[in-house]
Amino acid sequence: MAAGFQLPGNEDTIDLQQQVARLQALLEASRQVHSTIHEDEVLEQVLRIVVRELEMAGAAFLGTKLSYGELPLVNEPGPQSDPSNTDATFASAPGLTSYLLENRAGRRMAELVVAAPDGRDLTIYEADFIEGLALQAAVALENARNHKRNVEFARVQQDLDAARLIQRSLLPQQLPTIEGYSVGFRSVTCYEVGGDYLDIVEQPDSSLLIAVADVAGKGLASAMMASSFRSAFRAMAVTGMPLEELATRMNQHHWAEGEEARRRYVTAIFVKLHPETGEIEVVNAGHNPGFLIAPGSEPRQFDAAGTPLGLLPGMRYSSEKCGFTPGARLLFYTDGLTEVFRGEEEFGQERLLNEFSTCPAQKADGILDSLWTTLTEFSEGGPQGDDMTALALCRSTSSMEMPA
Repeated sequence: MAAGFQLPGNEDTIDLQQQVARLQALLEASRQVHSTIHEDEVLEQVLRIVVRELEMAGAAFLGTKLSYGELPLVNEPGPQSDPSNTDATFASAPGLTSYLLENRAGRRMAELVVAAPDGRDLTIYEADFIEGLALQAAVALENARNHKRNVEFARVQQDLDAARLIQRSLLPQQLPTIEGYSVGFRSVTCYEVGGDYLDIVEQPDSSLLIAVADVAGKGLASAMMASSFRSAFRAMAVTGMPLEELATRMNQHHWAEGEEARRRYVTAIFVKLHPETGEIEVVNAGHNPGFLIAPGSEPRQFDAAGTPLGLLPGMRYSSEKCGFTPGARLLFYTDGLTEVFRGEEEFGQERLLNEFSTCPAQKADGILDSLWTTLTEFSEGGPQGDDMTALALCRSTSSMEMPA
């Protein structure tokens, strides 16, 4: 037996010198157990100490392949055993003693089985030492598992941060400059990544195609579906096909992606702007109504002309056409804007329309700044509950640039 771990004999009393020696041995054993942050290494260190330093015949952790020395037959629990019964004794052979390793909450993490030499019982001092070692091993084991979880979390967080940057890069990086018009957008995800999608594509006939979409759900799965949606939309948008046909094909494409894609259906609203003629064309596929405000006219809403994309096969969509006169403004948005809450009170569609209609700003960026300020004040700094995306399109009242 190594000198650093020598234990007193089998006397009924322990003098002070023996007690100090026992505590020193346990301290050294604890130092070794806590010297690693890897779970298997913690358990292996415990087995080595028990067998090599305490000169036990063998030791093992039940439910694992980790063992040291020689053990008599150990009967482990069958498939019908209750794993929550931490008082269960799995060893039936003589000379075996088991010790539970429990976490701070009292839940079983592992069970150490020790075999004394020649099948004898452990002395009171050996049992006391191993019990202390098991307590230290439980702390080290829980720390190792927490460290592993922290490392895994950090890796996931790193991947999510990279995904967030990639998703941000898929938004329009440069807005088109059109004389007499201003366009702006803002998109803020609820988590690192989200299911909102926005795009602006210049068409072969010099028109401008704009899409605002919202994948059902939030988080990584919706973000992946939004990326797939973007690829399909971009491939079809550059062909210059009619807007109704574009929506119809996008619906069929999403449906054909399979069952998981259908559960992640997409609400979308498309607008095609003809800058030279001052006309717009809108298709709403199950999305929130778009708002059009024009001088001298009542506010106009572009309501859904069909189901969300990917929800039903064979759906066909119709478009609305109207003039986009000087001073007109258009707002497309996802439901994260209307579903901002202050306590139990929802911001709502009506309040959003009113704020958009009365906003004094004349250019798109100024309007969005004003809307976000209003939403923040309404929520009183409460947490964001959903992805929030909005696009504003404005036409100036004259050829002179208007102040923001």
